[in-house]
Amino acid sequence: MSSVTYKNVWKKFGDVVALKDVNIAVDDKEFLVLVGPSGCGKTTALRCLAGLEEVTDGDILIDNDVVNDVAPKDRDIAMVFQSYALYPHMSVYDNMAFGLKLRKMPKAEIKSRVEDAAKILGIETLLTRKPRELSGGQRQRVAVGRAIVREPKVFLFDEPLSNLDAKLRVQTRAEVSKLHQRLQTTFIYVTHDQTEAMTMATRIAVLNDGILQQLDTPQQLYDYPDNLFVAGFIGSPAMNFFNGRLIKEGDDLLVDLNSCKLLVPKNRQEKYEPLVNQDVIFGIRPEDIHNPDYAPPSIIDVPVETIVDVTELMGNEIFLYLVVGDHNFVARVDPRTRVKMGEQMRVAFNMDNMHIFDPIANPDNPMAVR
Repeated sequence: MSSVTYKNVWKKFGDVVALKDVNIAVDDKEFLVLVGPSGCGKTTALRCLAGLEEVTDGDILIDNDVVNDVAPKDRDIAMVFQSYALYPHMSVYDNMAFGLKLRKMPKAEIKSRVEDAAKILGIETLLTRKPRELSGGQRQRVAVGRAIVREPKVFLFDEPLSNLDAKLRVQTRAEVSKLHQRLQTTFIYVTHDQTEAMTMATRIAVLNDGILQQLDTPQQLYDYPDNLFVAGFIGSPAMNFFNGRLIKEGDDLLVDLNSCKLLVPKNRQEKYEPLVNQDVIFGIRPEDIHNPDYAPPSIIDVPVETIVDVTELMGNEIFLYLVVGDHNFVARVDPRTRVKMGEQMRVAFNMDNMHIFDPIANPDNPMAVR
């Protein structure tokens, strides 16, 4: 078993609160990603688990044992940092073996573990090289290998791909995912990149200002965000938000955006009825705004007249930056779309995937209405 639990964890640096009553249960063999903007507390949460920071209040448990007062070396975890932290004067082999030598492990066992880890990571031919002779991706593999040889209960990754170029990041995150499947060990991974989180995680913990916003699977976070922050953070490009008002016209419920009115699907109306005549925030993702000529046939779509502000051709898709009234928003449309800047264009909102957020109870971070 290699479970990890944060139980009512607080961390303060003087008057600054980095973690606020965080509760997270990480299952054995799970790949949990902590994600959020810079300064949200994700690295602090990782460092508290590693024993590099002391918790101010609450408990951290590994395999149901409280480890608050356990020294970092005795927690049976291994950490991979953003900076590779390799010894420049040592070979790859010696860098990977260094921690085992400090534990006075037999040479044969050290050799076996290093060679096995090198084979897993595809760096068998690099063992005699020095770090300066390696590329960024190779150095990162060595840093991961140094963690693997320890055979810990839990692997901790602190933004390990931040120093890599875009193409190598995509390649390396796939390798980390395969590594998790191969080792069948608990991984806890910190990143500010929501694409990394979505593609790698079993579950994602979204943090902001030291507060856990939502903990769920990637698809659930995308489809059913709990609040405005999660909705805007998960997804690229980000969800579009419009200030509006829910109104009733006859038997129809509509979102009034001043410049246009959007008909709410009949199967959604009952849960939004209590908000009639109230200000709300309407949310819709760019991929749910279509060119009507290429819209999926089964959606409940509402036409909206817009003006094209900017176009970005991506090859397999086009990003349109559109204007309706005083609202600016982004649509992700079919690449066959032919439209120029300044032209008028009708788009179709897929109201099946609309979101409504209630700003009354919590104006700073409106909650989703479910």
